[in-house]
Amino acid sequence: MSDVNTETQASNTFNAEAFAMNIAKAMETSGQALAAYLQPRADGEPKDKPPSEIGEVIKTFSAVAEYWLSDQNRAAELQTKLGKAYLDLWGSAARRMAGEAAKPAIEPSPRDKRFKDPEWRSNQFFDFVLQLYLLTAQWAQELVKNAEGVDPHTRKKAEFYVQQITNAIAPSNFVLTNPEVLRETLASNGDNLVRGMKMLAEDIEAGRGTLRIRQSDPSNLVVGVNMATTPGKVIFQNELMQLIQYTPATETVLRTPLLIVPPWINKFYILDLKPEKSYIKWCVDQGITVFVISWVNPDKELGKKTFDDYMKQGPLTAMDVIEKVTGEMKVHTAGYCVGGTLLASTLAWLAEKRRQRVTSATFFAAQVDFTHAGDLLVFVDEDQISTLEREMEARGVLEGSKMAMAFNMLRSNDLIWSYVVSNYLKGQAPSSFDLLHWNSDATRMPAANHSYYLRNCYLENRLSSGSMVLDNTLLDLSKVKVPVYNLATREDHIAPADSVLYGSQFFGGPVKYVLSGSGHIAGVVNPPEAGKYQYWTNDNVKDVSLADWMKNATEHKGSWWPDWLQWLEGLDAERVPARAVGSEEMPPIEDAPGSYVKVRA
Repeated sequence: MSDVNTETQASNTFNAEAFAMNIAKAMETSGQALAAYLQPRADGEPKDKPPSEIGEVIKTFSAVAEYWLSDQNRAAELQTKLGKAYLDLWGSAARRMAGEAAKPAIEPSPRDKRFKDPEWRSNQFFDFVLQLYLLTAQWAQELVKNAEGVDPHTRKKAEFYVQQITNAIAPSNFVLTNPEVLRETLASNGDNLVRGMKMLAEDIEAGRGTLRIRQSDPSNLVVGVNMATTPGKVIFQNELMQLIQYTPATETVLRTPLLIVPPWINKFYILDLKPEKSYIKWCVDQGITVFVISWVNPDKELGKKTFDDYMKQGPLTAMDVIEKVTGEMKVHTAGYCVGGTLLASTLAWLAEKRRQRVTSATFFAAQVDFTHAGDLLVFVDEDQISTLEREMEARGVLEGSKMAMAFNMLRSNDLIWSYVVSNYLKGQAPSSFDLLHWNSDATRMPAANHSYYLRNCYLENRLSSGSMVLDNTLLDLSKVKVPVYNLATREDHIAPADSVLYGSQFFGGPVKYVLSGSGHIAGVVNPPEAGKYQYWTNDNVKDVSLADWMKNATEHKGSWWPDWLQWLEGLDAERVPARAVGSEEMPPIEDAPGSYVKVRA
């Protein structure tokens, strides 16, 4: 065995009596977690039924199994491959036990944070468990990947499900097979498990019977106090949104104001986190009159609100209010994620109606074509959407926790299992992190609106094909002639960079496609002062793949924000005296960030 020995390291501090008492406490607290899970059911809330996803997993894996088992030679080859891998591992382990140098049968990726602890390699037991896990996971992934007789969508779903299962059963997720957790358990006499079970009970109680994993310490992260603090006022509200106008910070401002349309899937303050990260504050400091839509967190009464309603009561109404307040008929616009999809649809609607309301459009990680829509496509087919529609019909809304979990599953090792290990096994409460606090501040979605979005965009891809009908109007993106700044992020799992690039060709006017480093959030929220990441530019966006686009792209260090501002000022650099917030006709209602954003799901 290795010199690095878990039991020896912990022996100096181990107290058997204290350990036994703490294990008893942990078991008692785990009972409280179970009670928190059962409480809503005892109070008469709807009883559990098997999640629809389980049926989908079984159906998907059945198709893969049928492919392999329908041919005896294929099935035998599959078994032989796994058996040989295990024999190689056993031989390597036996040679190592005999004191010989032995090359590992398989090694984790250098980027895999789960197995960074040295004891995964120095301790023969943990090394064997690790390699056994990696070989099995690799075999399972290849089993799905090589199922050539299965249709591509089913195979993609199977790959996703296999990834989720293998991530869940990783030895790093269990006390006895994680050297870090085992050392901590012995060194603290099990106190880490007591703390962890306490947090587990609290998180299940906070989720009203469903586990809501805490990703950040909420202390010192209060909307309107520590985040979303850029000065401004709510100057208008209706049942779907509040419109915020921000207080100017310069003596003069650009003549054309900016309207930001954030996603309703999340809350707008991702663009107004702490002041040093706030895109909204930065825009105000550059002399832009900024207006932002803050969507309501809808309840069942708003379940019938449609995509049409969101367009008319959202950006179209906001444009009318901005005109009354500033006197400007036209605005710069920016849309983030699904807010960008809504903005693009609104621009097409305005173009069809021949209404001149917009000077430019900026899209942050937003899609108008969904051919290459990435990992979220695994959740999209007729059966899954129909099932989801039936569930939403009963509640009127899609609970924010379901959408949040779907997004977290795209990076489950980082956003789920790392917190399971640190929170509930190590007993370490997470630190305060504004971005992750925002990530857990999910919103509900009206059933009618979400159903329309899934069907017309993800399932049928109607917006880019010119067959999407909104407010009885056929939409045609080629009629959108306003200049477009189309930002993608290189590591985006939600709006992949190649999907955003492909979507650029459907607009009828000039498009500047920019690729930022990092992912869907950090690639967008990247203030210049941080000096992080980079961005790439290349004027060619027509009929080009992302790989070819990158070959001729120019790399720029740091944030894309100043590049965007230069582009914006290149369209309309005229400045006017800074404007007061609101007007006699539209007096301020309350301070920013308003009350809608503070309603938690």
